[in-house]
This record gives sequence, C-alpha cells and structure tokens, in this order.
Amino acid sequence: MPKMGKFSASDLKKLQNKLNKLKKADVDAFVEACAKELTARLLAKVIKRTPVGQYPAESGKMGGTLRRGWTSKSHTDAASGSSASATAYANSLTINHVGNMLIIEVVNPVEYASYVEYGHRTANHDGWVTGRFMLTISEQEIQDIAPHVLEAKIKKFLSGVT
Repeated sequence: MPKMGKFSASDLKKLQNKLNKLKKADVDAFVEACAKELTARLLAKVIKRTPVGQYPAESGKMGGTLRRGWTSKSHTDAASGSSASATAYANSLTINHVGNMLIIEVVNPVEYASYVEYGHRTANHDGWVTGRFMLTISEQEIQDIAPHVLEAKIKKFLSGVT
C-alpha cells in the first residue's frame, strides 16, 4: 500500500492563512489571464485551420481575408490586410461575467465566414459545399486541452503563494 506524505494540521493552517492573504483582485486578474490565454490558443488554432482563397494574379484579389478576419474588428480591416497577432487580439477582447462564468466572444466579421464554417449551397443551387468547421474543431481541441493548461497555470500561481 502506498504511503501518504507527511503533513501536520499546522502546515494546513499555514497554507490556509497564505491563501486567505490572496487579494480578490489578484485572483480575478489570474482568472481573466487564464481565459485570455485559452482564447489566444483558440485563435491560433482557428487561424491555422482557416482556408485561404487562391486567385490568379490578374484578378487583383488577395486571399486571406477570412483568415485575417479572426483578428480584425471589421470586414474592411480584414480585406485591407491589417490584422493583429492572436495573443494581442485576445488580450484586447472584453470579458463578460455572467453568473460564475466568463464569456469571451470570438467573432469573424467577414460576411461569408459562416458559409465556410458550416457549408453552403453552390451558386447554381445544384450542389453543396461542405463546411470546413475550423472554429468548431478548434473549440473542441481547446476544450480537450483546457484542463491541462489550467492545471499548469494554477500550480504556477499557487507556487508563488506557498
């Protein structure tokens, strides 16, 4: 039978006192930093997974508008070619507190984003273009890794306490 580590009630009391000294503002900032890190990881995954249109040089069109849209405030910004890094953009997003949940809304402002995500009918209405599910798949991957990422961040945060 494995042995349990040695500890005393006074050690637990010391830990409790240290945890009680944590300021609510520090804990809130830590929780928001965790949420923003998960958002940045989501954006990094969805950006990689988003397809880029290929156009002939003579068309004058530039591919990548949909990809740049993940870190742009508007379709115009995405089309112009300017976009922020996933981390910088995630840090600029607003966190909404609803009950005991934190909600960060990730939106691609490009008009056709939902058609690429979920699929659409062809122009002649005879066929169907299958969706790429770049956000859906990325969300599932983040949900799978979130417990491990958060566990590591919590251990690091609490190591500064003890």
